[in-house]
Amino acid sequence: MNTRVPKVRRRKRILVGCAAAAMLALSGCRATADLVSYDLPAQSARYTFETTTNGATTVWNYTSAKPAKNDAPEHNPCLGTVLGDNMAACRPEPLIFLRYDLDLAVDNTAKAGDTHEIKITGYYQERLGTLPKVTSLKTEVSFDGGTTWRHTSVEKDGKNTFTTEIKHPKREQAAKGVALRITATDSEGNTVKQTLPTAYKLR
Repeated sequence: MNTRVPKVRRRKRILVGCAAAAMLALSGCRATADLVSYDLPAQSARYTFETTTNGATTVWNYTSAKPAKNDAPEHNPCLGTVLGDNMAACRPEPLIFLRYDLDLAVDNTAKAGDTHEIKITGYYQERLGTLPKVTSLKTEVSFDGGTTWRHTSVEKDGKNTFTTEIKHPKREQAAKGVALRITATDSEGNTVKQTLPTAYKLR
């Protein structure tokens, strides 16, 4: 996706994202991910990027500034460099991605009426510069398809990793499964909010 910005000095930026938000949410991006580039004004500004796939919604708010040099890793080069039509400096955007360890059974379920622990790790696209740190993470859970949400307690569990405990109701009280809504913030003020309408089912 290329967004044209008329009469403004442009800079090339690059975003590596997974084809499906659900795969991105649960397993993280891979080296074979899709490559998307777009142009932004040269001056620093705040941006919102949103994607929805198979009901899973991710909204990023981040600050993007003109790169002082080409910060794109060799294995994720600038799209203009690959195509040979733009030699402008580029680098990945500072988007927070989320990786989940849901600790589920082989059928992707968890036990009803029990306390269940999950781990959530924030990470970034590979860059040549210093990466921000995920400083806070908030989790919310819903058992009625997203009509009502309740906060769960969160504890930091290592670098960019957080643990939360979810008290499961009886199976019939969560017929639509367990929905998760995660909000994370990093040391540069970038945020991500990800909603998984059915993260897993109860058994």
